[in-house]
Amino acid sequence: MFKKSLVSVLFILSVSCFANVKDSLRLKLDFAIEHKAYYSSQKDKRTSKIRKALKGKNSLEVQYSLNQKLYTEYRKYKIDSALYFITRNVKLSESIKDSSFKTDAVLQLANLYSASGRFLESEKLLKSVQTKTLSNNQKKTYLEFYIEFFEHYATNNPNKYYNEQIGIYRDSLLAVLDPQSSEYKVNLALRSIDNKEYSAAKTNLEDLFYNQELKKSQYAMCAYLLGNISMHDKNYTDGINYYTLAAITDIETATRDQGAIQNLAIYNYYNNNIDLAYKYAKSALEDAVVCNVKFRTLMMSEFYSIINAAYQKKEDKNKKQLQVYILSVSVLSGFLIILIFYIYRQMKRLFKIKKELSASTQNLQELNAEFQSVNDRLKLFNDQLNESNNIKEEYIAQFFDICSSYISKMEDYRKKLYKKAVNKQFVELTNVLRSNDTIEMELGDLYRKFDTVFIKLYPEFTSDFNALLTEGEKITLKEGEILSTELRIFALERLGIKDSEKIASFLRLSMSTIYNYRTKIRNKTVYSKEEFTKKLEKTGSRSHTL
Repeated sequence: MFKKSLVSVLFILSVSCFANVKDSLRLKLDFAIEHKAYYSSQKDKRTSKIRKALKGKNSLEVQYSLNQKLYTEYRKYKIDSALYFITRNVKLSESIKDSSFKTDAVLQLANLYSASGRFLESEKLLKSVQTKTLSNNQKKTYLEFYIEFFEHYATNNPNKYYNEQIGIYRDSLLAVLDPQSSEYKVNLALRSIDNKEYSAAKTNLEDLFYNQELKKSQYAMCAYLLGNISMHDKNYTDGINYYTLAAITDIETATRDQGAIQNLAIYNYYNNNIDLAYKYAKSALEDAVVCNVKFRTLMMSEFYSIINAAYQKKEDKNKKQLQVYILSVSVLSGFLIILIFYIYRQMKRLFKIKKELSASTQNLQELNAEFQSVNDRLKLFNDQLNESNNIKEEYIAQFFDICSSYISKMEDYRKKLYKKAVNKQFVELTNVLRSNDTIEMELGDLYRKFDTVFIKLYPEFTSDFNALLTEGEKITLKEGEILSTELRIFALERLGIKDSEKIASFLRLSMSTIYNYRTKIRNKTVYSKEEFTKKLEKTGSRSHTL
């Protein structure tokens, strides 16, 4: 919980790395000051929820309770708002039969009057309270608020009488408090401080600070009082750290009635840390004005004017130093400009030489690029010539083989027909001449030979061609099939036969069939007609990648 994390921090305060802790705490306080608006917004969110609940239809007791919650939230945050809700409770208590409601409201109103500087009204209300009828808790509150009344009044009107009254009421308060409670230990320490028994006060506060669970407000009070004691003992490092812890807690809890940050401002001013003194004093005065804590506003406004004057004086001194620095920099800049101008001229000469060398290099690169381009074209032409030669050699050899084969087959066919004619087998002769089986068989054989030769020349044709088609539209060959009719059409195109009439004649298909096959395939690809034709011209080669 809260206490555990801070115990570790305060333990470090006693070891040799104390300066680092001090810097860390200061940075944390700077962060808290910069984010005061955030902590205030959290407070406003809580009060908004209570205000919203207050607008509903509630009994008098519930209204009183909600006003009481708002008083608690606003008491050390915005006294004017706290006054508004406690004044409402005073009026509500007139209609509530239980007299304790009115007593609580009157005591709280008296305390707010005291904090806001309305001492006559505060004292009048406190004197109007019938102490004999008070409960133990009310008596405790009555004594606490009377002590605060004299403390507030004595701040602006120092007098021995008020200090004596504070001591009397504190003794009475200690008599009604539980000796085991944190409130008792804090007030016991305060009495020791009033009696200048600082060692006893420090022992009580440290026991409370390190060994008990505390509310944040009580924690801030303990840290503040330990800071006061450390400063009295001239242990300024401990004092600053305790004040800093108290100030951080006050800001994080949106407590604007605070004394720790005021003491930090005063200490830093007298130690010539004007920037920190100005920052802390400004933050403390802003909070005191918004909260409307009169005694703190008066105290801080007087001292703030002193700190502000010192801050402005330091700023003027810094401005004069800055002017000297600017003048020095201007002179140095003049020398630097002259040096830059000289360097610029030298660089310009170097740049000219470098530009000439770059132009020569670029010309050489262009010539090399041209030579490379010519070599690439020659290589392409050589590859095309080699491919054309391979096609010619392969197909010429096949042409002679097919022609020789067909001559032999025609001779056998002639002999077969002649034999049937001699034997006067005219019916069988007519059937043979009428049948297309021989033609179909020969065409099939021709296409198989074409397919075999083509695939031998372009072994990757089928896979490359399928790569041009979209997924799900690939051509799948039947078992034993080398090329399908569709593939055969584009195989002829790959060989350079573009004429649809020649392709139709070779494949024994109609022109419309050839057109339909082409259209069907082009609909299965994402490429345009021109792109498809260019890619088709590169399919099949082992060395080519689509």
